[in-house]
Amino acid sequence: MKDIYFAGGCFWGIEEYFSRIEGVTDTEVGYANSKVENPSYELVCSGMTDSAETVKIIYDENIISLENLLEKLFLVIDPTLLNRQGNDIGSQYRTGIYYNEDEDLEIINSYIDSIKNNYKKDILTEVLRIKNFYPAEEYHQDYLKKNPNGYCHIKLD
Repeated sequence: MKDIYFAGGCFWGIEEYFSRIEGVTDTEVGYANSKVENPSYELVCSGMTDSAETVKIIYDENIISLENLLEKLFLVIDPTLLNRQGNDIGSQYRTGIYYNEDEDLEIINSYIDSIKNNYKKDILTEVLRIKNFYPAEEYHQDYLKKNPNGYCHIKLD
C-alpha cells in the first residue's frame, strides 16, 4: 500500500470522492504541514497554523496508479484558484499534493507539466513533501457518509 495526501478545498467532499474509487483502501481527513502540533479545526480556520484541510489516501498501486489518482483530483478541483475552492475561502482551502517518496514527486511534476496547457491561468496547486499530518476531529471523519445532505463543493454522483 502507498499513501498520498490531497488538499482540494473542504476535505469532506474530497474524502467522500476518493473513498469511492477502486483501489483506494482508506481515507482520513486531517491537517497537513501545520506549524502547530495537533491543531484543532478552529485553530486551522484562524489561519495561524498554515495547514491545509487534507485527505490522507491509502491506495493499492496494483489497482490504481498515482497518475490515475492525480487525474481524478484534477477533475474536481480548480488548480488555478488561490486559497479557495467553491464557496470555501481561506488558506486552509488551498489545493495541494503532499508526498512522502521522491519517486512520487517525479510523477506529480510530470503529470502537472502534461496538463498545464489545458488551463488559461497558472496551476497554483502546491506540491510539497508531507511534513506532518494530524487527523481531524472524529466528527469530520466520513462526514458525508454520516450526513449525506451535508455541504460539498464538488459534485458527487
